[in-house]
Amino acid sequence: MDMDRVRPRLSRRRLLKGAALAAVPYALLPDPLAGAQTAAVDYPPAEWQPATTSNYTLSGRPASYAIDRVIIHVTQETYNDTLAIFNDPQKQVSAHYLVRSVDGHVAQCVREADVAWHAGNWTYNTRSIGIEHEGWVDQPGYFTNALYAESAKLTAAICAKYGIPRDRQHIIGHYQVPGTDHTDPGPNWDWVRYIRMVNFA
Repeated sequence: MDMDRVRPRLSRRRLLKGAALAAVPYALLPDPLAGAQTAAVDYPPAEWQPATTSNYTLSGRPASYAIDRVIIHVTQETYNDTLAIFNDPQKQVSAHYLVRSVDGHVAQCVREADVAWHAGNWTYNTRSIGIEHEGWVDQPGYFTNALYAESAKLTAAICAKYGIPRDRQHIIGHYQVPGTDHTDPGPNWDWVRYIRMVNFA
């Protein structure tokens, strides 16, 4: 059998292109996983910063559980420490999103389809999206204009996606969850301003 007739011939151009690519250091080649992290987010402006799978429940929401609430939290930790907590299997806690104080940067830590462990109440966990905000309840300086603005855009997008009314019956604080001992987001969180921003986002 004539192998030249069976094997496709490589053009000089393809050979040169392959040789040039082989000469590029591996570290300079595009990361094949780079697009995967971007694709993982449910909210396009967010950065994917996944929590450990030990800290949330895999699900298939909204088919498995209807989503009809957004729960607002304040971390009582820094942004970076909160990400570390979500990655510690012993902490048994997570939220879908985390908003940074200084610039409103949004990290997604749990897919919206899954049940994050943020409310301390299983029923409320199954039916809600949890948003943590970097800061402390007694330090209003952490509630920056950027944090309010970016969080409001995120909440508005969630409400639009799941048909959640943009009001205080459906956008609630952690302190409103039955059985909780938490007080966040605390008295310094400006609910009137926030709900207005969500509605105009």
